[in-house]
Amino acid sequence: MDRAEKREFVTGLNSVFQSTGSVVVAHYAGLTVAQMNDFRSKMRSAGGTVKVAKNRLAKIALQGTDSENMQALFKGQTLICYSEDPVVAPKVASDFAKANDNLVILGGAMGTTALDANGVKALASLPSLDELRAKIVGMLNTPATRIAQVVSAPAAQVARVVGAYSQKSEAA
Repeated sequence: MDRAEKREFVTGLNSVFQSTGSVVVAHYAGLTVAQMNDFRSKMRSAGGTVKVAKNRLAKIALQGTDSENMQALFKGQTLICYSEDPVVAPKVASDFAKANDNLVILGGAMGTTALDANGVKALASLPSLDELRAKIVGMLNTPATRIAQVVSAPAAQVARVVGAYSQKSEAA
């Protein structure tokens, strides 16, 4: 990389650290190219991104951001996973780390909050924004359905009584 490429990379990474919902830092030593490609495709399909960055450049990119306190994580062969949804990157990284021992989660950040490895795993256990939205919509629809059933029940009972009287009068 020449200086211009490095400057562009640091600028792009800085904007990532400022705008994403969560960032996960992990060691990837020992992963094969096929495993790395598989990890990247899983992250991409979930809505996240995986980047391998030089530690020195990542530390420079962290300066002046809310996530600046995670500079200590950048030692050895590290990669960065990030996503707009705060749960996606930790969830995909944790799931992949369970299947592959060579991916070791070091920690990360969510806004101004620095996370250790256990914090990332705890964040991964939460439901995603889409799942939460679906639950809220379901909760909102349930009372409306119940109200409709309660309101229609007396009318149905009245109709049955009127129907019974009409059948009784026809029989007589």
